[in-house]
Amino acid sequence: MQGLSRRSSLLLPLLLAACEGTPRSYPPLRYGYLTPFPMNVAEVRIEQRFVPSGGAPDVSGIDPMPPVQALRNMADDRLQALGGAGQAVFVIRDASLVRHGDTILGNFAVELDIYMPAGVRTAYAEARVAQTTTIDDLPATLYDMTKAMMDRMNVEFEYQVRHSLSAWLLPAGALRTPVHQQPLTPPVEQQPLTLPQR
Repeated sequence: MQGLSRRSSLLLPLLLAACEGTPRSYPPLRYGYLTPFPMNVAEVRIEQRFVPSGGAPDVSGIDPMPPVQALRNMADDRLQALGGAGQAVFVIRDASLVRHGDTILGNFAVELDIYMPAGVRTAYAEARVAQTTTIDDLPATLYDMTKAMMDRMNVEFEYQVRHSLSAWLLPAGALRTPVHQQPLTPPVEQQPLTLPQR
């Protein structure tokens, strides 16, 4: 009996660990598997015009995948600069997760602006999604909410870009416009060839 009780005491921690389960992992949200946007611009830039407060009721800092980073990943993974001039500016206008009691309210808003070399904005597209979720486990709830909102944002963003910026999209499989290079040193002057007289 003493050996049985000892064996039971050794198995108890293992049984408790099995009941608790393995800790949940939160892989980064990336979007390279989605259709990219080949843009007829020379550069893509990201501007973050929304800054989380970092304090209550803002809870985006607790999210294992902060919304600002998820939106940056979307721009990095999907926007391609393949043109010879101009600039596309991806603007993060809202990436908020706010807690009200047992509820989280999320708002994501982005804008894609097209600028010509003179700095004049010639076209733009906007996309926005919102969602409300009841809290279960806070980090898991925030991660799952961000993932769901980003899935919808990718769909909405693609629709708005194709609707408003179709003139700035290149065909699928387009290659980057080659950059014309200037030689760093001036060409050596060639002297006229003098043939020996006979």
